Amino acid sequence: MMVFDVKRPLIPDIAMAAGVSTATVDRVLNRRPGVRKVTLHRVLEAAVKVGYLGEEEVKVRLGPAFSKVVFLLPQGTNPYLTGLNTYVRALAVQSVEPLKVRSHFIESFNPEALVQALRRYGKTSDVVIFMAIEHPKVRQVIDELVSAGKRVVTIISDLPTSNRHAYIGIDNFAAGRTAAKVMGRFCHAPQGKLALVAASRAYRAHMEREMGFLALIEESFPHLTVIGPHEGHDNRDENYNNTRQLLDQHSDLVGIYNVGGSSDGIGRALRESGRADNICFIGHGLTPDTRKMLIEGNMDMVITQNPSAIYTRAIEVASGEKIDSGAVSMEIYFSENLPIVSP
Repeated sequence: MMVFDVKRPLIPDIAMAAGVSTATVDRVLNRRPGVRKVTLHRVLEAAVKVGYLGEEEVKVRLGPAFSKVVFLLPQGTNPYLTGLNTYVRALAVQSVEPLKVRSHFIESFNPEALVQALRRYGKTSDVVIFMAIEHPKVRQVIDELVSAGKRVVTIISDLPTSNRHAYIGIDNFAAGRTAAKVMGRFCHAPQGKLALVAASRAYRAHMEREMGFLALIEESFPHLTVIGPHEGHDNRDENYNNTRQLLDQHSDLVGIYNVGGSSDGIGRALRESGRADNICFIGHGLTPDTRKMLIEGNMDMVITQNPSAIYTRAIEVASGEKIDSGAVSMEIYFSENLPIVSP
C-alpha cells in the first residue's frame, strides 16, 4: 500500500496566497494589532484556502476582541508621567484596526477621581490600563470591571490584591534596594543622614521603593541614618522647598533618594546650596531634566523604566497575546552611559 505524505500548509503558503508578508500573516494569526481590516480578512481567507485554518477557527479569530484600549495616567508636574502620556498619545494616533488606543490624564493621588475615571472610561473600553492607587474603592471598581468582561492592567504601580489581569512595570522593591546599594557605596562618610523623598504613599510603588531602600541600608550600611520620608507630591516646588529645609536643618546630610518624580526641584536646591558634590542624589525617571542634572553633576544616578517597553507590553496584553504579569527591565543611568537622544 502506498502512503502519501501530505504536507501541512505553512505561514509562507498563506503569505503567498494572500499577497502579503509572513510577518503580516503572523500578526493576523496571533491577533496582534497593526493590521488593517481588509488585510485581516484577506489573510484569513487565504488561510482557509490553503487548508491552514477551518471555517470555525476563522470565526474565532474574527470574534470579539479587546480592541478599545484606554490609558489613565496621573496629571501633575511629574516629567516622566507627562512624557509617558505624550508617548502613548503619539502612538495612539498611529494605531489601526482592530486596535483603538486613547489616553487621558486624571487628578493625581486622588482615589475618588481614579474610581470615577475607571467607571467612566471602562464603560466604553475593552481594556483599561492605569497607574493604581492603593485604596479599597479602587480595588472594588477593578473587580467590577473584570466581572463585566473588561481587561484591567496596572502599570508602574500595582494593586496585586485586586483581580487585575496583569501588572507592567519594574520590581519596585528591588529598585529601592538598588538605590540603597549604590548610595551606600557612594557615601564614604563614617556616618551621616540619608533623606527619603516620596510623592505620596497612595502609590504602592513608592512604598515598595521605600521598604527596599530602608531594608538594605539597615542590613548593609548601619552607619547611615535614614530620615523621612518627606512627601513632595511629585511637585517640583514642594520638592525644592523640602530639600532647602533638609539642607538647612542637617549639615550631615550625605544622600537623597527620591522615590517619586519631579527631581528637578531637588536638583535646583542642591545646586543653589553648593553641596551637590557632597550629597549623593538618586531618583527615578529618565527625562530631559534628570538627564541634564546627571550631565551637570547635580544628580548621580537615575532608575527608569522605558516607556516603549511599558507601551509594547501593555498592547500585547490588550491584544490578547499575553495575559500575565512580569517586571519590565529596570534601566540604570549615570552621566557616562546616557542613551542617545533621537532627533
